[in-house]
Amino acid sequence: MQCPLCQFQSSQHYWQDKRRDYWQCKQCLLVYVPPAQRLSAQAEKAEYDLHQNTSEDCGYVTFLSRLATPLKAVLPPGSTGLDFGCGPNPVLANMLREAGHNVHVYDPFYFPDKQVLQQPYDFISCTEAIEHFYQPGAIWKDWMSMLNNQGWLAIMTKRVIDKNRFAAWHYKNDPTHVCFFSDHTFSWLAQHFNMRLEVVGADVVLLQKLT
Repeated sequence: MQCPLCQFQSSQHYWQDKRRDYWQCKQCLLVYVPPAQRLSAQAEKAEYDLHQNTSEDCGYVTFLSRLATPLKAVLPPGSTGLDFGCGPNPVLANMLREAGHNVHVYDPFYFPDKQVLQQPYDFISCTEAIEHFYQPGAIWKDWMSMLNNQGWLAIMTKRVIDKNRFAAWHYKNDPTHVCFFSDHTFSWLAQHFNMRLEVVGADVVLLQKLT
């Protein structure tokens, strides 16, 4: 099994439930679902179409603030950013626009214009989306090519703690969740891509590109 994040060629079986197997990379410790057990693109989008997240939902805005608040604290005024995997309603992008930043959006299902992936950014945000990526390593490299030096990558995703907690973890039960990151995984990424890692909360990390 090849890790879809770091491409390391050695993984070990981590867990199995009634629907899927989960493997763990021996290098970056990403836990992931094997390709044969992922949803089709049609089935994946059908799951996303069930989401009803809007800016009128105060609970959802509060949820996104867990990333938006620390991100806004480190951004220079008038920064230009990309909200990657924004879903059908780019609520976070609008929150950051209200703070004076210029924000583009991209989502492979809802905002698939790839022209926005051809320009540099001061920051890239990704909230509750990276766990859905089938090829997170390729997307991470794309992010690094788009991100300006000293730019920020802001990610929200719940993190793996240990195998016992993973067994009872509701987060893995979403059929669209196929990649699960840990503190070690983000530390490996920071070291490999020369970034400074700030663990902001239980499900938020900020990484600054140093070169």
